[in-house]
Amino acid sequence: MALFFDSQWFDGRLAALGLTREAVGAALGFGADEIAEIWKDQRELSAEHVRLLAALLAVPAKEIASRAGVSTPLPRDDLETRLARVEAELAEVKALVAAKLK
Repeated sequence: MALFFDSQWFDGRLAALGLTREAVGAALGFGADEIAEIWKDQRELSAEHVRLLAALLAVPAKEIASRAGVSTPLPRDDLETRLARVEAELAEVKALVAAKLK
């Protein structure tokens, strides 16, 4: 997880996709000054912003959150997806243990 906003990574990802910071502003509903604050690590992103950026930059929300700074939250749906996967894996382990005990 990045301690601070990883502006080089975000700029590189934007360049790779042929996008600009203005596209980020449009996606987040922010003006140029607010986007500059994000890039200077002076404005935090919300979970909703993380989800929107993930869609815009075509990467998982976890990647955005990890590169946007230490306090950046993951969107709730991403956490729910991860929890569902852990619960499914736990059920598989329980089934294997039960089968071994028979």
